[in-house]
Amino acid sequence: MHLHLLQHSPHQGPARLADWFSSMGHSHTVFHLDTGETPQRLADCDALVVLDGPIGPLEDAAQPWLKRERKLVERTLDSRKPLLGIGYGARLIAEALGAVAARGTHAETGWHRVTLAPESPLDLPEQFDAFMWHREVFALPEDAVALGGSEASPLQGFSWDTGRVVGLLCHLEATPESVSALLAHGTLPDGSNRSPHAQYGESMLADPQRFMQLAPLLDRLLSQWLRPRVVG
Repeated sequence: MHLHLLQHSPHQGPARLADWFSSMGHSHTVFHLDTGETPQRLADCDALVVLDGPIGPLEDAAQPWLKRERKLVERTLDSRKPLLGIGYGARLIAEALGAVAARGTHAETGWHRVTLAPESPLDLPEQFDAFMWHREVFALPEDAVALGGSEASPLQGFSWDTGRVVGLLCHLEATPESVSALLAHGTLPDGSNRSPHAQYGESMLADPQRFMQLAPLLDRLLSQWLRPRVVG
């Protein structure tokens, strides 16, 4: 299987996703939309991943790649190909499915507990800790099933079309290197200094075991997302 990954920032790459795809024998190409690269046709890949990216509203004028990216997401939704969105990518998918994406009450950064929704079709633990880096949230799209939620964000993700499409607000792909890059070069979500759900700096990196515990969660999620299916 060959996957296309859409990246929007030099400091928000695929992280552990790339290792997982390679370990499972899948090839992938990363398109750096922030540098002007244009993704190839949907016909040239078997699945699409839309990575996290700019903090703030999804505004076509401020993000020059957004108009063509919206069209690619819509074409993927209309296909039978797997589609995964993380953070910014999940918001983009939610909007394409008719849901509202907007600023949440509080910024949410660092490590927070996610409680799986009883109706979630994804085989994940009833509770798990995940890495967060956002202020924007989204509503549950019509015909989608909620993944679960945290204290600050009641909807941390969703699945649609029997799991072919998955949107995640939280980050199961995070590594010490990817979080270090965010801390060194990224912009904290607006309101982080006032949020009761924001962690800072080195506290995010203090426990390496947290990152190790994400690996099996990511494996379980990706294995379900890319389960054998008819692609066309």
